Amino acid sequence: MPKRVAIIGAGASGLPCIKCCLDEDLEPVCFERNDDIGGLWNFQEKITDGRPSIYKSLVINTSKEMMCYSDFPIPEEYPNYMHNSKIMDYFRLYAANFDLMKYIRFQTSVCSVTKRVDFPSSGQWDVVTKDVEGNMETMTFDAVLVCTGHHTNPHLPLDSFPGIEKFKGQYMHSKDYKQPLIFEGKRVVVIGIGNSGGDLAVEIGQHAKQVFLSTRRGAWIINRVAARGYPVDMAYTCRVYNLVPPPLTAWVIERRINNRFDHANYGLQPTHRFQGQHPTINDYLPNCIITGSVLVKPNVSEFTESAAIFEDGTTEEVDFVIFATGYTFAFPFLDKTIIEVDENHVPLYKYVFPPRLEHPTLAIIGLIQPLGAIMPISELQARWATRAFKGLAKLPCVDDMMADIVKKREEMAKRAMEAGTDA
Repeated sequence: MPKRVAIIGAGASGLPCIKCCLDEDLEPVCFERNDDIGGLWNFQEKITDGRPSIYKSLVINTSKEMMCYSDFPIPEEYPNYMHNSKIMDYFRLYAANFDLMKYIRFQTSVCSVTKRVDFPSSGQWDVVTKDVEGNMETMTFDAVLVCTGHHTNPHLPLDSFPGIEKFKGQYMHSKDYKQPLIFEGKRVVVIGIGNSGGDLAVEIGQHAKQVFLSTRRGAWIINRVAARGYPVDMAYTCRVYNLVPPPLTAWVIERRINNRFDHANYGLQPTHRFQGQHPTINDYLPNCIITGSVLVKPNVSEFTESAAIFEDGTTEEVDFVIFATGYTFAFPFLDKTIIEVDENHVPLYKYVFPPRLEHPTLAIIGLIQPLGAIMPISELQARWATRAFKGLAKLPCVDDMMADIVKKREEMAKRAMEAGTDA
């Protein structure tokens, strides 16, 4: 009898998990709470609690050459940087090519994943699910792959913005944004200069009376299109940058970026080096700044009933506030003794395995924010996890895994300190 593996989520990480289970002669059963595959990339007009959400115009920031699964290239005729609808088309082609759909139970939520009473000897799990009609079912699995992503629970740091409770305009998280027409003729402040904040500032700036883009510490802005028309991730993801000392690499890249537009002149000069934070990929933001539809401002220190007061002492009347302030993640179906989230950090060996389980039969796939695409990383993680489930790959002892986790945390903190930013 093949081992049964529960897979939670049928998105960018869940789909290769099904495929890798089949490659290792495991029996996958994938639970997807929605009625279709795609996870984050499955655009829906309606915003639903407990599921990720994207805006209609969203285009991925990694090229097709760098984001495809290893055994199924993206069709040649697809653009280098794909709209979310094209990504869904690719997922459907991938699922159809490997006949993955028959292993997915749609509109089925996972309520709990708990160790069986005999877990110390069996390593098995009890998985409780609920379908769209409310029917509950308990099943036993030999292993579990968690592929729920980390773009579901919006981080809305209202406590950091005094006066927001008396602001009479409207505020929202970027997760709730769908299209720009509701901002026609309005004055809008976007808080946060990550990829979502940059995208929304540019798009809303074509309709709003004025957009203010508020940033605490600036950002390095790079184009999707690099020298000679190559995708930027192909240009910068190469061996030479791994051979050069990081400070020199940062100097070279920063010089190239500032040759296109001087970040200091645009009010975007970061307090960190290039490797200190994820760069913001946006081809249009400099044009919007130089033409005035987007004004860069420092952090908001306070809100009044109708205005935002910035840390440089300036005040701007605003109608809308959009918090592009990222996400938190959680595993509500797992007991805290299995996985505990501490300030958005999870102690996982190589970002995949909880280190203190008696058996390595549960793995978290795709819980990583790479400088690049998640798809190939999730595929590699799934290959490793399924081989571990079969006993073909062995994990170190608990002490060695914990030491590795601590070492990585310390290295990240050190790099962040050297770059002049937070870990």
